[in-house]
Amino acid sequence: MKKLAFLVALPLAFIGAAHAQAKKEDPALAVMKASFKERGQAKLDRLIQDPTMATCSKYPQAVPANIRKQVESAEMKNVKFPADGKLLGDWKLGERIAQTGVGKQFSDDPATPSGGNCYACHQLAKAEISYGTIGPSLYNFGKLRGYTDEIRKYAWGKVWNPQAYSACSNMPRFGHNSILTEEQIRHVVALLMDPESPVNK
Repeated sequence: MKKLAFLVALPLAFIGAAHAQAKKEDPALAVMKASFKERGQAKLDRLIQDPTMATCSKYPQAVPANIRKQVESAEMKNVKFPADGKLLGDWKLGERIAQTGVGKQFSDDPATPSGGNCYACHQLAKAEISYGTIGPSLYNFGKLRGYTDEIRKYAWGKVWNPQAYSACSNMPRFGHNSILTEEQIRHVVALLMDPESPVNK
């Protein structure tokens, strides 16, 4: 009888342990939640991964082709194009947005709009002497690709949600995550696509 009770209790113990483990919070996330405090523009919601970021975290080296397709397909549905169809704003304002790193840091005033910080990862213009190389050069972006509606739409989508075009990209989802407003994205797209922009000179 005791043996039977033991055999019944053993699987139940494993189920209980598995359930407790599933409910247990990731230790690294627990440490971050304990260490970080909301302040200014820095909010704790950035610690919570959405399904796409959780998927990408599982593949730190290389994302399998089938997973890549699934992520890009799901994220393409999240690209929001302007209702009025206007994709381009003022490239001069776009240049200011691209060259500012303000935003989402605890020291940033919540009333101040975020910038794109684009120069931290990309070369934008020939005259620049300091820029990041994590992302590809954007110099001559429109000039090389053509100033077509199709490329304008691609540029908008890429800024709004780069995961839709390149799964698990390091580039921020500026529109999807409300880092930049729709109006700001118009200006950034103009910086990339206006023939008069320094990007295309």
